[in-house]
Amino acid sequence: MRNTSQRREAILQILARQGSVQVTDMVEQFGVSAVTIRSDLTALESQGLVTRSHGGALLARTPPPEHSIRQKDAINHEQKERIGALAASLVQPGDNIVIDSGTTTISLARHLRNADSVTVATNGLNIAWELQDAPGVDLILTGGLLHKKSLSIQGSQAESCLQAYSFDKLFLGVDGFDLQFGVTTHHEAEASLNHKMVERSRKVIVLTDASKFGRVSLHRIVQLDRVHTVITDAAISPEYREGLQRLGIELLIAE
Repeated sequence: MRNTSQRREAILQILARQGSVQVTDMVEQFGVSAVTIRSDLTALESQGLVTRSHGGALLARTPPPEHSIRQKDAINHEQKERIGALAASLVQPGDNIVIDSGTTTISLARHLRNADSVTVATNGLNIAWELQDAPGVDLILTGGLLHKKSLSIQGSQAESCLQAYSFDKLFLGVDGFDLQFGVTTHHEAEASLNHKMVERSRKVIVLTDASKFGRVSLHRIVQLDRVHTVITDAAISPEYREGLQRLGIELLIAE
């Protein structure tokens, strides 16, 4: 039996393949009531992912696919490296920062290897490995369950670890960034941990290449009123430039 989050993610995957679903088919496939499936579709509609139709739903917006960490690292690699370098310029000696797992954030870690007197907390196994021998970096690695596809450590133990700290800056990677819905990711546990990172940080800095704008994954991390700065590449659309300015979010372009 799937829990609610897993079932909705599975329904979204079916929608991405087929373009539409029927309530009766989903009832049979998941072994739950029609009321439960309708509630699932209503929740997905509220996120702008589906449009309800008679007896079912249609895909309204294609969520970004989930790739492995190796696949993701190869996508827009040059842009991510420039974003990481610009993000590293915001880190000052004496800063206590938290770096989310991801392939844009690993670029930041690579540019912090020569940092001086910086404490870095992370849930990213690859980020910890990148910084494990950096002489000027004190490293805090959260506990928890390893999600092997993303090399991200998640779960209640990771969240409890963060509770003991206060950070100057959070550098957050995302799977989707939407002006209405906010920043999102594929997995519920990752979204929950990211939300805890936001709560424990004085400044939230989102690192994302421009391909993530206008995309919505299943699980929201936070709405944009919690975001202070966005670092992206020059491919950002005029709509998103204007939208971020309207929301009072600092925009930094990695040329």
